[in-house]
Amino acid sequence: MKIVIELSVNGDSYEVAVEPQTTLTECLRDHLGLMGTKEACGTGECGSCTVWADGRPILSCLVLAADCQQMEITTIEGYPGHGTIKVLQQKFQEKGAVQCGFCTSGMILTSAALLKKNSRPTEDEIRKALEGNLCRCTGYNKIFQAVQAASEQLSGESVEEAAK
Repeated sequence: MKIVIELSVNGDSYEVAVEPQTTLTECLRDHLGLMGTKEACGTGECGSCTVWADGRPILSCLVLAADCQQMEITTIEGYPGHGTIKVLQQKFQEKGAVQCGFCTSGMILTSAALLKKNSRPTEDEIRKALEGNLCRCTGYNKIFQAVQAASEQLSGESVEEAAK
């Protein structure tokens, strides 16, 4: 038996009829057509399904859509073409941090959350923040470099300049 839920996603309101056990990932992809949120493992191990709920990253494969009715959900599609997300996307491309692209939206949303809390993270802090996001293609170094480069651009100075 389906239930009707109301969701706020990327600033828009939706009424969606879902099965009670429908995850947020399934709802976003199958009911709203937002394909930027990926599901790789379905068990919260890989981070590909990362979205923001009320401004913080969550694993949407572990959350029921019905439990998100009072939250503002933001997917990779919900970010405007400027700001932190845009800079991260540019740096991921420039540094070669995008291979197959499956993990990219989760990596970018998790990285944006890090930069929101800490505008000048060290490499160790970047590694720690992204440890819940798996990538099978890149070897991670280019991803870490992209996040560092985005941090530098957003703060206006390189790590070397900051150390002086």
